[in-house]
Amino acid sequence: MTTLPNARLPILGFAAFSGTGKTTLLCKLLPLLKARGVRAGLIKHAHHDFEIDYPGKDSYLLRKAGASPVMLSSSRRRVVIFEHGEPCESGLNEELAHFDQACLDLILVEGFRHERFPKIELHRPVLGKPLLFPEDDCIIAVAIDGEPEWNGSPRIPVLNLNDAEQIAEFMMKDFLAHRIEKSVR
Repeated sequence: MTTLPNARLPILGFAAFSGTGKTTLLCKLLPLLKARGVRAGLIKHAHHDFEIDYPGKDSYLLRKAGASPVMLSSSRRRVVIFEHGEPCESGLNEELAHFDQACLDLILVEGFRHERFPKIELHRPVLGKPLLFPEDDCIIAVAIDGEPEWNGSPRIPVLNLNDAEQIAEFMMKDFLAHRIEKSVR
């Protein structure tokens, strides 16, 4: 299912159209996973130019002067800012090569929905967007709010998008448990 050789541990994405609530759900899921002893890291794809540093800060001035990468380090966190020479869309596998996976149990991904790796689709019928899972065999479950838009049962589990506890349980029992068993063998 996955074409990500740089993923050294389980990786699970959240795929949806903009405005569906991926970040909101992840902010609810992360404490639930942490309470279950899961150390989760996250890679978020941004579709636009973004700044995590701002004018007036020394690190911003040094980066604009040509330093790349720039590392900001304190007793509480570390951030590395790397400037691409030319604008380019890096794939998830390339980003994973730069992602420290040593102290993690799981990598969560927001975005990169067109790449091949396990994902949970988030769907809100009120937005009028099509379902992704019928065209993407990497989607392992769909979390939906409102009435489903299909006849019969889909080939994958259906979860309640507004029930983070249910989604966390699915992740633990149906996604992570299976991968932990495989890696122990």
